[in-house]
Amino acid sequence: MINSVNFTAPEAFTNSTTQTIGLPESLEICVYFIYFLFGLPLHSYVLWLIITGTGSGVASEFFNLNLSVCEIANSLNCFFFVLSIWFSSHLTLKLFLIGLSVTGRPLFQCLICVERYLAVVHPVTFLKFKPLRYRVICCTVAWIMTLGSCLCCMLILVSVNIIAHTRFVLLQFIFFLSIQLFCCFAVLRALKQSGPGERGREKGEENHMKRRAFYLILITTVNMVILYVPITISALFNNLAKLNFQKVWSPSVICYVLAGFVQPVLYLHRNGKLLCFCSP
Repeated sequence: MINSVNFTAPEAFTNSTTQTIGLPESLEICVYFIYFLFGLPLHSYVLWLIITGTGSGVASEFFNLNLSVCEIANSLNCFFFVLSIWFSSHLTLKLFLIGLSVTGRPLFQCLICVERYLAVVHPVTFLKFKPLRYRVICCTVAWIMTLGSCLCCMLILVSVNIIAHTRFVLLQFIFFLSIQLFCCFAVLRALKQSGPGERGREKGEENHMKRRAFYLILITTVNMVILYVPITISALFNNLAKLNFQKVWSPSVICYVLAGFVQPVLYLHRNGKLLCFCSP
């Protein structure tokens, strides 16, 4: 995942075993290990449910499927980060996989938000672009952009151009966050309004579904804020100050890592596979 070590010189990895790891660094290592330990099986389980058609099917959950694949790679990157502290041979692979968290996660989340926006606000357009082939085209373009980002991150960080990498991350997060917040707020506004024929009637089941969808989008919106706002502020501060502060990066990085659990948990809850939320 994005971490403070990613914004330092690669030579720091070779000397990490001889340096004392402070509290922020130790906390980050624990968070990365937790995400690898629990995130890998969690996202793998979501991926298996989508492939086996337990939920709504592969076609309707195609963006979630690609997001789960991306998050599995991010979980492995957390493991490689821990290994790179003691073994510098994993540095190149780790720098390459940074692009998955910088571009892959926000890009696939952005596609999910846009799809929900079209389904609620522009249903006719959504039905027109609903077939699987359009989702495959979007995901193919997204993976090409993600792999390009992986190469850019690796080349920028190998050249120790920390400011360029910070700006690269900052521009992407601001762009993706703006699109996702626009889609989420538009969907929330549409769900709060009464639809045709609803006034003067009591449609308990329909209102219940709208209420569930409203809370789902609301949780997603809050998660977006927790996910991107702290790391964006840290990147902006780092870019303006032209310095790298470990204590500034650590809290935002921890928020970014742990917020990755929200999407799979919501999917499991929505499909009744989350035991702690399922009725006996």
